[in-house]
Amino acid sequence: MTMRNKLLVAALLAATLAVAASLLDTGQHLALPAMVPLALRWIAILLLAGVATERRSLTAWILVGMLSGAEFGHDWPAAAVQVQFLGAIFLRLIKVVIAPLLFAALVVGIAGHADLKKVGRLALKSLVYFEVVSTIAMLIGFAAITLSRAGEGVHVPLSTTGETLNAAPHTAAQIITDIFPENIAKSVAEGQVLQVVVFSVLFGMALALVPEAKRRPMLVFAESLASTMFKFTNLVMYVAPIGVFGAVAYTVGHMGLGVLLPLFKLIATMYIALIVFILGVLLPIVLLARVPIKKFIAAVTEPVTIAFATASSEATLPLAIEEMEKFGVPRETVAFVLPTGYSFNMDGAAIYQSLALLFVVQAAGLHWGIWQQAVMLLTLKITSKGTAGVARGSLVVVFAAAATFHLPAEPLFLLLAIDQIMDMGRTVVSVLGNCVACVVIARWEGEIPSGVAEAAVDAI
Repeated sequence: MTMRNKLLVAALLAATLAVAASLLDTGQHLALPAMVPLALRWIAILLLAGVATERRSLTAWILVGMLSGAEFGHDWPAAAVQVQFLGAIFLRLIKVVIAPLLFAALVVGIAGHADLKKVGRLALKSLVYFEVVSTIAMLIGFAAITLSRAGEGVHVPLSTTGETLNAAPHTAAQIITDIFPENIAKSVAEGQVLQVVVFSVLFGMALALVPEAKRRPMLVFAESLASTMFKFTNLVMYVAPIGVFGAVAYTVGHMGLGVLLPLFKLIATMYIALIVFILGVLLPIVLLARVPIKKFIAAVTEPVTIAFATASSEATLPLAIEEMEKFGVPRETVAFVLPTGYSFNMDGAAIYQSLALLFVVQAAGLHWGIWQQAVMLLTLKITSKGTAGVARGSLVVVFAAAATFHLPAEPLFLLLAIDQIMDMGRTVVSVLGNCVACVVIARWEGEIPSGVAEAAVDAI
């Protein structure tokens, strides 16, 4: 048995003993010193920290930060409320990334693909398919969290949301007007992310119309800025365990351990939504396109497995391209559809983003009208473009949208604590959705060999 496994077994044993001691003591079957369960719980956390050190895993350290923060908040609530600044610092570091990251990613995504008009019909069909399916995915996530109402079990302190809760509702005209910037520096300073997005989209469109000689320097700058912001995000994520510790410690110290229970409901809600999307959207699309189910499943099994294990869409791209070519999709179609889909067709991410943002809204105790909900979905729809290459890009999108609507930070940190579990599922659906898109668009273009089409009829 490796050292990592030994530490994990020891941590589980200590946690089991801590729970058993607490239950026995609560049931008055055994009189134990108060320090015994507490010491066992901290020993379990320290052993998990040893596992995280052995694995060198940021996700494991985030889990340690969450557990230690919850334990600290439970054991010493008065002290826990004083460490909120740790979470606040992390949140500021995330927020400072948002505006330049979105600007660079959107400009590169739009101006960098100025040659899409040259591929004509394929580009049009791909983009129409991407936008329709990803919008359906976003609506499924929105409907799932609306039905489960997982966020309502999180009671955020009014001190952090009082301004939002007491704010007068905006009219439809005000909401639409506020989408457009009057001063981009002011928009960045005030955290008006949707205004930054609108400016970036228009800037990218204008840059795409500039002659190549003049467009290229600005595009190189935007690409360099995007790459730098990706690395900046990676650096910030290294302090995520400390930020999670401070935020969870404050939240539990202020509100008790019961605040963590809705997270399990949220995870279940998202995975049910993902299953509904696969069976209710992707499967009918595959059947309507007369794609051979068994052969397609065999082709996507390995990319999907890697996606679940690594929670990285990018890690599956080379293999997905190879498998789609083996399936019968022409190389030029695969080379266009799959990479473009990584910016425009992240179905799993779309489900998660709408679900996660509405979770934050519910946790804040807000009751939004139809216009505010529509603007929220529009914000997510636009800000999600071009962020596929960012570490935990979906979280950055949710943070950006939350900043736009001045939502509280505490639920965002709870989302960060369970992000790896949710990321595995949403990555699988995003990869699967892009593989489906690749095959369906090839069938739409009449590019799949006739033998595959005949096999599809037999499979159905």
